[in-house]
Amino acid sequence: MEIILKQDVNNLGHADDIVKVKPGYAVNFLIPQGYAVLATESAKKMHAENLRQRAHKEAKIREEASALAAKLEGKEVKVATKISSTGKIFGSVNNIQIAEALAGEGFEIDRRNITIVNADKVTEVGTFDVFVMCYMDIKANIKMTVVGEE
Repeated sequence: MEIILKQDVNNLGHADDIVKVKPGYAVNFLIPQGYAVLATESAKKMHAENLRQRAHKEAKIREEASALAAKLEGKEVKVATKISSTGKIFGSVNNIQIAEALAGEGFEIDRRNITIVNADKVTEVGTFDVFVMCYMDIKANIKMTVVGEE
């Protein structure tokens, strides 16, 4: 029996896969739990159309994300924080401060998409690497310079 998976099922397949399973497994478990629907001819046509539309939308999103990544690549952001007389940072520098600095330059990036490389090493003034996830596998590498507040 063929079914179309609505979501990922362990040891069976991923969402939107068309798989063959035993009829009892489909009728008694997958379909009642909402994990799958029966793969009739009309369901297969709707599934193919949905995949085609989703692929078109994803191509557009990927194009926009790669354009954003190209603009961000190699960018340098300055983050001002309180420092001691020896150059050590009071507190820490986090991705919220980087997101605010990028917003000041016109880039609206969600803080959850920003990762500081070796964040535990950011303890004093200097330049550090930061990754910005623009889309699933599209990311940009920027530099963060930590400077003292005046």
